[in-house]
Order: sequence, then structure tokens, then C-alpha cells
Amino acid sequence: MMVGLGRFGPGRRSVTGCSTGCGAALGLVARVRRPVGSRRACGVFGCGGLRAVGLRAVSPPTMEPPAGKAESLLLLAPVTALECIGDRVLAGEGPNLLIYCLETGGQLVVTQFVPSVLCHYYIHGIRELKSPASVQASETTLAVFGSKGLRVLTLSWGDEAVTLTSLSQLCELHDWIWDLHWVQGPGKSSSALALALGHNSVVLYDHIHQQALQEVHCEETCIIYSACLVGKDWQELVLVAGTVFNQLVIWHPSGFTSDERRVKVERRISGHNGVIFSICYLESKGLLASASDDRSIRVWRVGDLRAPHTLVQCILVCYGHQSRVWSVQLLDSYIISIGEDSACIVWNYIGEIVQTFKGHKGRSIRAVAVHKTQAWVVTGGADSGIRLWPLKGNKLLGHSLLPLSFGSFTKKGSPKALTVVSPSWLLVMTDVGAVYLYDLTVKQWKFILDNINYQSYNLLKAVQLPGGSVICALGNLEGYIKIFPLHYPQEAKELKIYQGKVHGLSWVPRQPQDPEKDDLCCALFASGPEGVLFWLDVSFCPLGRVDKVVEHRRYILPPCKQRWHTCLTFLPQGDFLVCGDRRGSLLLFACGAATAEPSGGEIRGRENGSSADSDEGRGSDDSLTPEEGAPVDLLFGIHGKQGVTSVTYHRGYVYSTGRDGSFQQFCVQGRRLQPLWKQKPCKGMDWVAGLSFAPDGNLLVIGFHSTDFVVWSPRTHEKLHIVPCGGGHRSWGYARTSAAMVFAYIKAGDVMLYQAQEEGSYCQAVLKESLHGRELTCVRYIGAVRTQEGGSTVDILVTSSEDTTVNILAFVAASSTIFLLATINNHISSVRTLALCRTDADGGEPQAQLQSLLFSAGSRAEMQGYQLLVTADLSAEAGLTCQVTHLISHRLDELWDRQKNKHKVIKMDPETRYMSIAVVTSPQQTGLGLVLAAACSDGSVRLFLVDELTQKLQLLAESFYHRRCVLKIQTLTYEAGTGTRSVVLCSAATDGSIAFWDITATLDHALRVVRSPGGMQLPCDLGHPCLTIQAHSCGVNSLHIRETGAGQYLVASGSDDGSIQVCLVAIEMPLIPQASSQEDGKLTPKPCMHVIQKFSVVSAHAAHVTGLRVLRPDLLISASVDQRLTFWSLGPTGLAFVSSSVCHVADVSEIDCWTSEPCKGYHCVLSGEGLEIIRWTG
Repeated sequence: MMVGLGRFGPGRRSVTGCSTGCGAALGLVARVRRPVGSRRACGVFGCGGLRAVGLRAVSPPTMEPPAGKAESLLLLAPVTALECIGDRVLAGEGPNLLIYCLETGGQLVVTQFVPSVLCHYYIHGIRELKSPASVQASETTLAVFGSKGLRVLTLSWGDEAVTLTSLSQLCELHDWIWDLHWVQGPGKSSSALALALGHNSVVLYDHIHQQALQEVHCEETCIIYSACLVGKDWQELVLVAGTVFNQLVIWHPSGFTSDERRVKVERRISGHNGVIFSICYLESKGLLASASDDRSIRVWRVGDLRAPHTLVQCILVCYGHQSRVWSVQLLDSYIISIGEDSACIVWNYIGEIVQTFKGHKGRSIRAVAVHKTQAWVVTGGADSGIRLWPLKGNKLLGHSLLPLSFGSFTKKGSPKALTVVSPSWLLVMTDVGAVYLYDLTVKQWKFILDNINYQSYNLLKAVQLPGGSVICALGNLEGYIKIFPLHYPQEAKELKIYQGKVHGLSWVPRQPQDPEKDDLCCALFASGPEGVLFWLDVSFCPLGRVDKVVEHRRYILPPCKQRWHTCLTFLPQGDFLVCGDRRGSLLLFACGAATAEPSGGEIRGRENGSSADSDEGRGSDDSLTPEEGAPVDLLFGIHGKQGVTSVTYHRGYVYSTGRDGSFQQFCVQGRRLQPLWKQKPCKGMDWVAGLSFAPDGNLLVIGFHSTDFVVWSPRTHEKLHIVPCGGGHRSWGYARTSAAMVFAYIKAGDVMLYQAQEEGSYCQAVLKESLHGRELTCVRYIGAVRTQEGGSTVDILVTSSEDTTVNILAFVAASSTIFLLATINNHISSVRTLALCRTDADGGEPQAQLQSLLFSAGSRAEMQGYQLLVTADLSAEAGLTCQVTHLISHRLDELWDRQKNKHKVIKMDPETRYMSIAVVTSPQQTGLGLVLAAACSDGSVRLFLVDELTQKLQLLAESFYHRRCVLKIQTLTYEAGTGTRSVVLCSAATDGSIAFWDITATLDHALRVVRSPGGMQLPCDLGHPCLTIQAHSCGVNSLHIRETGAGQYLVASGSDDGSIQVCLVAIEMPLIPQASSQEDGKLTPKPCMHVIQKFSVVSAHAAHVTGLRVLRPDLLISASVDQRLTFWSLGPTGLAFVSSSVCHVADVSEIDCWTSEPCKGYHCVLSGEGLEIIRWTG
């Protein structure tokens, strides 16, 4: 899990779509394998398919439906268009236009937001009307287009504001617009628009009078996938089109001769083996570039396209993308391409890769633009992020990887151990016991000392004191350590502290409670045989010479095979130190004085031949107390079996890294280390070596990706440095300052040095934060938090995605902005569903903090549990901070592995997915704890007990009644007048059935089993449901339950066939008990359930209904893949259509709603290919 803070997008959203009906068609053309903002046609919305099914015939509703108004407050969607105009960057996000103004140096100054420029069409292109006077002018004309929509605008700017004025109404054409080009009008006095359309035709359009002047079709009558228009006026206009036949066709629209206006193709260019997605023409060089589905970029020498019969020659073919290439641009010195692999590659004109920009989440960059004056490349991704990258060619690299020619300086041995003291110095120790210093400022080697007693086995550690002095320590096989100042090696002190080999050495700065000793004292920790860990205080003279070495204390590491420490750090309070060992465990030691005085002589370890490799849990050898050297607390194997690589204390938290490929955060509570979260960096970094915290709070992760050394930024999701060093098993060293980075390693008997300048201009700028890298699968509203006394209220949301992450978001309705509070990425596969359980006082006024339990589940039958604490923090950008504590980690296959007699049980399907989860609220079962219900793809419904103490889930009960994939699950609690409460589970499957289960007796039985584990076995059988409704003819994709009165519940469901059904279900508790409990002999009443009424709308939507909420007993909202958000009124006679609006999120997966207090309406959040928040009042 990564905690961060970022702002997604400013501005205020306005009314989108139409209020009733479908309105204008979305205007999408059949178009294969090319990413667009939205491909789902809304179809014809029908309210006439209304029917009622129940105990009696019901006539159509006669009540007057309430009027409503939908207003889009926020949209986070793929960025599909970018354009640089002067010092401004214009971005198209859905139908909205974002304007970023850049100062010299690329700093973000101001952001403007213009909503619904193209109504409900996605923006795919922005074209400026260029004129000689526009360079110094403060106003320019723009044409914005996308899908079938087009609008002309005026962009003007001054010292304080940027304004956008519409010059024309939205124009809707009959075909998809692939390209737009400004040309001189027929009268030469005004400008007109040339439009390349989807069926290989060109339209001359007068935007002033809003009419098409002329349309010309090509003889090649086929669908095109890309187009490029070239020319200043209609007579010399040339169209280069990428056809469905993988060809480029060139033709002149002014060359028609027949009444059918069909123009012959002038030239055909073949060579690609896939669809051509982008075409770019550089007139100054006479070059044409094309990007294709075959992952290649081809550059063609075509000369002047307006001159007929010019020879075409392919001069360059570039392969570098791992997937399809979406767009290509030609500059004077470089070629820039973006692709589905989320990479932006800069090429030179001989086909070499000059730069590669990777920072967007997910699998696609959708748009690219170049700011030529400031040399920025701007990219917009499917993750809704916008980033700026410096375009400086080979000058940007500023990196060097050079051998230091160690063998030419000395012939005495080969280098075996290396440490980087600072970006200016590095130390090397050879296999004959000699130590050498390399000064990076003068680029010279210097001999320090040699000692034959330290040959063969090389253990070298060094530390730079605050005054600039450097102290070194060596260890050997006989238990000796040698401590010496780097500049006074003749004044070394040698001690024998072990009978055997010195396994590890670590320098740790003295704890800060001794300010007088900080500059002149440092702690040296040494590990030896049988887990003995020495703490030695090394004192220095003011000139840096070693004064004395005193044993402060000794500790005993827990028994294991590899029993030595790897890293340590002091906690600032001075009470404890945190130690990581080679076994992958974290230990908390007390810093106080030991009960027994140190002997000062040779230390012998305890006799213990046992191995702890199979042990789990906390604790160490019980024969020792913390005062005698045992750890106060132990997290055994928390980083696997390969070892902990670093331990760091930063801003109140402990951070550790390990060779399991993760870094984790902890807090110290009393005398215990409490794990908070765990995160894995970029994919493939299986060895995390350390963390580097910048003064501004930016975090860098250092590690190894296969054989490469990598510096990765979690904030920008970018690999800042990649060094092919051969792997982390080599001796290596790393040092970094704000100005430079140094990495050195030993390879082939020489020392290799990598240096890089760390200037701010080399780093990317994030104009707009990313949301998720893949489709959002679920969204939930947690609650509201007040930032300060009398301050604004902030809504807290949580989203999950197929990119395996979960985001905690803060939405400020007053400014329509959203902030990222935290990111969790513990899942190994996609996250499909979320469930919440508020642990604070819910339902009152928003307070200064919010507490909730969060559960996430998805593929590989994996479930994770967290505790969220959102508190007000005025120093944070959103005014809030979110602390995430990891509680539970569960996988169903691991549960099966722990079963007894598992050879008699059929193993669960490894592809089982949790489709939906819900928290079972059971006031009657307070002794049982929290219970989760899960709908599974293998046809089962499962109940789990959450055990926070052992951090595990225990399977309580299951049933395979459905025998089909169970898609949704909900719970309700019924309280009878007699005080008896029953818990009912509601599950829906792919066959359209909805089943109701009374699980009260099952929970009672599970409670008895948990309290007497030796008597009975788990899991129990849920049995058969007490009521089953055949609600739909196919899968139920949405399900919601709301109580309307005593014992009556509205059960609303939406299906794959676009239908909606609402059932009024009644629950009654019989006076005479119908079931008995054999264990205690008491009779337990069993509720009776029956359906009072059914209402259904057959053609509610044109596609799957994926979101449904009963807002009030008389109001229901539905969302569908057809991108319609529809409101329904519910009365005694059925459902009545109220209003419908277009939502700009494609492939809607989920919806959640909450009350909007200021306007007495509702906020609705939709997830899918993005995120949108809509406010409905009515």
C-alpha cells in the first residue's frame, strides 16, 4: 500500500446530456481495435416495455412523476486529446476541456476548466487556426472535434485569466471525424474547415454559417482508421488516409470530375501488416510517418504531397513498442510515438531510441503533444493522468557508466567488497585484505591500508560523520573487527569479539537524545556465531581519530539457520531499536542497560541446535528476557526467507524493505511493532534494497529488477534510473544527494561507476494525477469528514480496479475536486468488489475523523481487510490524511491447504473469483465477531468469520445451491415485535434467480463451534434457501435491498438483458417455532418470507444494468453500459420513468449514492472506464 496525496482535476462540472429520453445519438461508428473514449451506443431508450407481475393485474401508473435535474460535478476519464498553444496545454477529457498555463521552466501556474464543450461527445482533436499574427496575439481560434461533433471556439488570455468563447453551436455530422484542417474559404477572405470523415470522404465546412459547402468521396469506398489533411486551400488539399486494407491512400478532394463526386486514388503506399492508427506529415522534410497495429512506425519519403507522381520510399522502420502504436509525430530532429504499452518513445532519424517515457498507469497512452519552445512532451493516458516530460535528446541523459580501471592502478588482488561513502568517495576492499579509496572529484585511486588477516573474507562498512570524517570497519573469519579513520588508517583499533566468523557489521548514527555525543560518537553493531549481536559505542576525537571503543550492550537473535542481522535503526525516543535479520524477520530491542554488566571480553553464544525456519508468530527464546538481550517484539519472516535489506525511521513510522520484493510501514505501539501496510513497487522488482526520502516527502525505491539496478518513484510510477549491473548478488553501493546520484558495483574484476545528475528539470511534471491503470470495478461511499470546526465537508470514497489496486479518495463537493489519500496494492490479481463496515458513530453530523473497516476481494479467491482512519490535517493538500492498517489477508486455496484429510476433498478451482462480498450485520451474534458473506464464481455462497487477532478468515459455512456463478450478494436484518432478530442473506446468480437464506441458525451453530473447537467441524452447510425468485432470464448484475416498513423490503435487481425488477418482500415471524436446535434443546423461530408484489421494466436500458440503488421507497436509480443514468419513481402501481441523462463513463461497472445535504438531493458516483460524480435534485 502506498500513501500519497494528489489532485486529479480542478473545476466545476455542469449539466450533461439530456433530461429525458435518449436525445441525440452518441454518434459512434463501427470501429475495431482502436481505443476511443466511449464506444457504447446508447441505442433507443424505451419506457414502453413496462409491465407489472404480482398477485393481481396492475394498470400503468397514473401519478405525475417528479421532475429532476442531473448535474455532473466531476469526471475522471481517459485523456483523448492534447494540444500545445503558446504557453498553454489544452486537454480533452471526455467532452470537457482542460487548459493548463505554463510559465518558463514548465511550472504549472493556473488551470481552467471548460465543461461539456462537445456535449456528450468525447474530444479527440484540437486544431488551432494559425496565422502570422497569432504568435504575439492574446487570442486565437480553435476547432474542437470528436466522434461526430465539432465546435469552433475563441481562446483568449490576459495577465490574470484565460477565457474560452464559443463561435458556433455544436455541429453534428453524419460520419466520424478523423481529422480537421483549417483552409482558406471559397472567397479567400475567411477560413473554412476541411474534415476527413470515416468513410474516406472530405467535407468543406463553413463554421460561420454552420453548413457543409461541399463533400467529396474517394473511389476507394471503405472505412478508414486514420487521416491526415495537407494544404492551405481547397484546390491544393491532399488527404492521406489509412484504410481497412492496411494501406495508405493519397488523393486530392478537388480532383473530382463526375456528378458522383468520386475521386481516383493518386498513390497507394503498402508495407504495414496491421491497421494504421496515425499519420503525420512533415512538410519541411517531405516525410510521412505512419503508426500501426503491427507495433511499428514507418517513415516514408514522399516529397511534396501536392505534387503528383512523386516517388515514395520507405526510409525507416522502427520497432520498440511492446504493443500497438496509437500515434506518431514528426519533429525536425526527432520522432515521437505513443502506444498501448503506456510508453512514449523518442526516436532519432536513424531509428535509435533516444528517450523512453514510462509513468502512466495501465496499458495505454491516448494522446501526445509537443511544446516546442520549452521542449516538453505532453502525454495523456487512459488512467486520466497528464504528464510533462523533458525533451532534450541525448543531453538529457547526463548519465555515464564507466569502468574505473582498478586493475591498472594495482595488481594486488581483485576487488571483492565495495561501499559508497558519499557521491564523492567510494571504498574497495580486495581479496588480499587491501583497502583503496576512489575520489570521484579528481578521478584517482588511493591506497589506504592492507592486512593479510582480512584476506579471502571481505566485510567492509563505512560511515561519514556529520563533521565530514569517515570511519571504516572491517571484519574477518577469526572474530576480529578493525576500526579506523579513513584519513588516519595508521591509528586503527582492532578487537576480537567472537570466537568465529563476523557475519555482519552496521554503522548506525547515535540516538538523538545525546546531542553532545552525536557528532563524536557512533554505534557499530556486529553479528557473530549463534546469534550474538554486539552494540559497540565508538568515540572520536574532534579531528576524526578513534578515541575508544566501548561495549554498550549485547543482544541475542532468535534461533534460525541464517542467524545474523542485516540492518538497524534507532527510534528517535531512544527507547528501542529496530533490527532486520537475514531470515526476513523484524525485531524490536530495548535500548536500556542490560541487567548484567558487559564482560568486556570474548563473548560466547548460547548452545541451541534447533532451527526456527518453520516457526511462525511473535516471540523468541522464552529462556531470555528483553533485559537479558532477547527482543521485545518479533515479526517472524515478515519479509519472507530471503532477508530484510533496510530499516528506516521517517516521520513517526518505521519502514522496512526486503528481498521478497516489498516495502512495509510499521508503527510502534507500546512495546510492539504494528504492521500498517505492505506495498510492492513496479512489476518485476523482486529485490527491494532500500528507500530514500527526499526533504519534500517524495519517496524513491531502490532495488533490482532481474539483472538491473532500478530507482523507482512511486509518485510518478517511473523508473528514474536503470543500470544493467548483473543483479543484487554483486557487491554494490549507492549514494544520492539533491544534485547527483552515484551507483557502483564490482564486475569482471573491475569497479563500474554509474553517475547521474539529479536536476529538477530532468524530472517529469504531473499536471493531472492518475486514477487507475485499468477499468474500475467497484466504488463505495464511506462517509463524510469535516476538515475543521465549522469548515467544509469532504466525502470519502473508495474505488477498486482491475489493476489490482484500491484507492481512497476525498471529494470536495464545494469545488468539485477530488484528491488521492491512499493507494493499496496488496492484491495479486484484479479487485472486483468492496465491502465496508463503519466502526465509528455513523449517521450523525460529519466529524473531524472517520473510522471504517474495508474489505476487498476479487480474482484468485483472494480477500484483504484493512482499517481506515481518516483525520483532519490542515497541512495536507486536501485537508485530510488517511492511515491504512492492514488486518486480514486470505486466499481460498491456502485455506484448503490447511484442511485436515484434504485428500478426501476435491480441491477448489484456482480460478475461483469472489464476485461480491457483504458484511453480515448480526446484533444477536455479538460474541461471534464480524462475519463476511461472499458470492463466488464456482457457484457457492460462503460465510467467513473475521479473526482480527490471528489476522485470518475462518470459513464458517458454504452452499453450492446455485450451481452457477453467483454474481451479487446482500444481507438484511429483520427484528420482530417480540424482540427476536433474524439475519437473511440474499444471493443472485447468472441464471437470473435470487435466493433468500435465513442464516440465523447457521450463525448460532458457528458460534458454538468456535467456542468449542474440539467438538464439531467447520464449515457448516447453509442448506436450502427459504425463498427463491426467478427475477430475470439471464444474469443479475446489480442488486440492492431497502427496508420500507416493518418486515417489508424492496429488492431491486438489474439484468444482462437491460431489464429492471423490483420485488416487495415481506418477512414474518411465526408464533409457533418451526425449527429446533438439537444442541441446546430450545426451539428457534424460523421466519417466513413471501413476495407481495413484483414490478418490472423489460426495456429499461439498451445494455446490461450494472448499477442500481433504491434511494427512497419511492425513488430508484439505475445505470447501464449504455451510458444512461436513469431515475424512476416507484408507486403502488409500479415504476414510472422520471428522467435520464448521459454519463460519460464507458462500461459502467458500479454505482453508489449518498444524500446531498445542501440541495436536498443525491450524489451518485459511477465507475467504469473512469469515474463520474453526478448530483441529482428533484
